[in-house]
Amino acid sequence: MKNVRKGLHMPAGFTLIELLIVIAIIAILATVVFVALDPVKRFADARNSRRWSDVNNTMTAVHEYIVDNDGALPTGLTAGQAATEIGSCGTCDNLTTPLAKYLKTLPVDPTGDAVNTGYTIAVDANNIVTVSASNAENGETIEVSR
Repeated sequence: MKNVRKGLHMPAGFTLIELLIVIAIIAILATVVFVALDPVKRFADARNSRRWSDVNNTMTAVHEYIVDNDGALPTGLTAGQAATEIGSCGTCDNLTTPLAKYLKTLPVDPTGDAVNTGYTIAVDANNIVTVSASNAENGETIEVSR
């Protein structure tokens, strides 16, 4: 059956204006979804989540070492020690050997390497240990103390 309007034959299909409106609506929705999902922020959040896990695992290993060694700090740590990077660089605290029983390998920040892990450790005068991630993103502070 043919569409007939005022005696004129109307072909079946969409007009150019209708197609442009639909394309514009889809483009706007895609932009809104992309902005709402913000992949850059999601990747930064994923890296920060890994940092939280690494900081907690390192703190647990240090705490287990202290418990197993009658309150003694791991080799290389001293009471009142300022924040020092964990790793194998010349000025770093290399905790690989003392924590080998508790960690298969020292955690490495997503932006760090085995030499400079991107994590720091400090011990205050009361032997409270603080492990923190120095490369945290989005203004987040990632540290754990015990």
